[in-house]
Amino acid sequence: MRSTLIGRLALTMGSALSLAAVATPALAQDAAASDFTLTGSAALVSDYRFRGVSQTNLHIAPQASATLTHSSGLYASFWSSAIDDYVAAGADAELDLIAGYSTTIDDVTLDGGLLYYVYPSAAKGANTDFLEIYGSVKSAFGPATVKGGFAYDPKQKGLASGVNAKNDNLYLYGEASYTIPDTGFGLTSHIGYSKGRSFLTANLKDYIDWNLGATYTWKNATFGIAYVDTDAKKGEFVGNAGKNVGKAGVVGSVTYAF
Repeated sequence: MRSTLIGRLALTMGSALSLAAVATPALAQDAAASDFTLTGSAALVSDYRFRGVSQTNLHIAPQASATLTHSSGLYASFWSSAIDDYVAAGADAELDLIAGYSTTIDDVTLDGGLLYYVYPSAAKGANTDFLEIYGSVKSAFGPATVKGGFAYDPKQKGLASGVNAKNDNLYLYGEASYTIPDTGFGLTSHIGYSKGRSFLTANLKDYIDWNLGATYTWKNATFGIAYVDTDAKKGEFVGNAGKNVGKAGVVGSVTYAF
């Protein structure tokens, strides 16, 4: 099963790289190319944690993304990751389709949009895909950055485990980071509160997650490590083979931006 997951996501990552290679020359030939910026990334994480909860049964996951940004602040992107089959009706991959708008006013960055979660290989007839509305405010103070945001999933079948059931979910979070000048090193922190049931978080109604981490950036590569935890009790988040997928743990990552 894991080799299948990695194989599928490796193909996704390869497609993202190929898309960037093909699209960049095409944009360069367009008179309006200067209005658009195409970026992307490929990553490998020791455990894919979604709001504190492992989506890969505490295993490694390849991930990929690409974003097309217009000078007006509008952008469209996709993000993908391997997941374990207990998450979304047997699906082994998650694909996020995103459309949003970002602008900066007096050193304050406002960002918001829509995100659609897709699980292409979920069991036939299963309700797993769902829509999310998100927004955030971010500001820098010298080498420090603070950010606050929300993600709201309106009531829909895609969030619920039961047949014909509907759930909604609200996630609130705050983040702070600090870049150590002229070193490539940085410190990160995050705390979030989830209210409302979701199959992605084992239908637990309310809980808090948090993490503390450090990063090092060298050229286009960023190496990260973080301690992740939730306030859920033992047994409230269960993956395959009875694993506690919401327990405290250390997550490592390597990301290459292009």
